[in-house]
This record gives sequence, C-alpha cells and structure tokens, in this order.
Amino acid sequence: MTRIGRGLAAILAFAVLAMFAGCAGTNFRRPEPQELALGKSTAADVQRVMGPPRETVDSLRNEEPLKVMRYTYAQGAGQGRYPGVVPARSMVFTLHHGLLVAQEFVSSFQSDATEFDQSQAGAIVKGRTTRTEVLNLLGRPNGEAIYPVIRSRNDRALVYSYSHARGTAFSMKFYSKVLVVSFDGDGVVTDLQFSSTGDE
Repeated sequence: MTRIGRGLAAILAFAVLAMFAGCAGTNFRRPEPQELALGKSTAADVQRVMGPPRETVDSLRNEEPLKVMRYTYAQGAGQGRYPGVVPARSMVFTLHHGLLVAQEFVSSFQSDATEFDQSQAGAIVKGRTTRTEVLNLLGRPNGEAIYPVIRSRNDRALVYSYSHARGTAFSMKFYSKVLVVSFDGDGVVTDLQFSSTGDE
C-alpha cells in the first residue's frame, strides 16, 4: 500500500477512536477547489479557511521534509456510506517549505462519501488517457498532489480515496483504498497507482 493510503487509514482510525472516547473532533466544511491552491497557499491560508488543525505532524516523502495538518471528525449518530460503517471524515493538508503540495478529503458519511469505482482504473492508459477522460470516468477527485508527495517534479496528480471503519472500540475493522493518477503538463497520464488494505 502507498504511504498516502496508509496515512488515510491512520487518520480515519484516529477519528473513529476519538469518537468512542467521547471526543469526536470538530466538524468542518470541505473547501471549494478555488479556496486553496497547490504551490501557492500557506499554512496560514489553510487555517484561514479551515481553522486550527486537530493535529500537525512532521513527515518525510521522497527524502523531503513535510508538515502535515490534519482535521478529523466522527459522529456515532450519523449515517455511514454502508450499513454498519462508522461515519467519519478527515481533511489532510501537506506542506513543503511552507507551501501546500497536497490536500485530501476523505469521508465515509452517506452525505459526502468519497467512495469511487476502482474498476474504472482499468480504462486508464499511461501515455494515452487524458485528464478530462479520467474525470469523465471517475468524477471529481477528493484530493490533489504535486512533488514531493508524488515522484515527478513536473507532474500533477488527482487522488481518489476512501476509507471506513466497522465494529466497536474493542473490535474495529478498517478498510482503505486509494488511486493516484499523475499527469504531465499536457494533461496526459504518466503514472497510475492503486492500492487497498483491509476488508470491505
């Protein structure tokens, strides 16, 4: 599983366990695409839009230092995407040298779930499929990333990801999947990575 995918599972686990501990976090609004821009927005811009993060941690990707701002929320009385799923959402912002290089929203709430059809990935061909075609296949992505979160300094990626948890605080099962599609400057696919973990 990619490092991005493991991060999503960990964030969701944090949100769900916080809910069972009686601390579900503060609900938040998913920002509109034009509110924060990769390569331009700063941590101050993120806080202006989102408020203070629940957690800020240091990380490393492609041997570059990163700062990760996390927002999480879970609601025991809410409606999950599937029966038995604990409704939770998270928003992660990753910064490199003070500038935003990735943002990702993940939700297992019925109202704004980021579930996607991974079977469509088979229709995406490196060097041929365009960004417009990917959007037509999979719809609006729930994340985006540039270097160093992705490998190429010249590419830009769309992220499709979903995670959920089922069970109780003493027997919790997690499922997570992520599809990262990278594009060159002409909007043609250069890389495609899919991974999943856990049982649906």
